Amino acid sequence: MKLFSCLMALLLFLLQAVPGLSLPRDTLHCLGYHGYCFHSKSCPESFVAFGTCSRRQKTCCIDTTSNFHTCQDEGGHCVPPAIECLEEQEGLCPHRKWKCCAEV
Repeated sequence: MKLFSCLMALLLFLLQAVPGLSLPRDTLHCLGYHGYCFHSKSCPESFVAFGTCSRRQKTCCIDTTSNFHTCQDEGGHCVPPAIECLEEQEGLCPHRKWKCCAEV
C-alpha cells in the first residue's frame, strides 16, 4: 500500500511539473496555433472560432489581428498532405498537417 501511495504521489508530481502533459488534445491543438480558449460558444470581436478546447467544453478562438490568420480568411482551401497545391499560401488549417492552398 505504501508503494502504491508513493507511485501516485510521483504521478501527481509529474502531471504538475511537466507543462502540457495533462491538457486535453484539443486544447493542445488550439494552443499550438496560438489560440485562446474561451468559455462562451462565440468568440469576442477580432477573434474567429478555430475549434474546441477542454474536451469540447470551450471554444478555441484565434486573434484575426495577429499574423495567424485561418486559411479560409485568406481565401484559400485546407487540403490533406496527399493533395498537391498549384499555389500554396499562408494560413492556418484546423488539421495540423494539412496545408493551405490558393489553388488545387
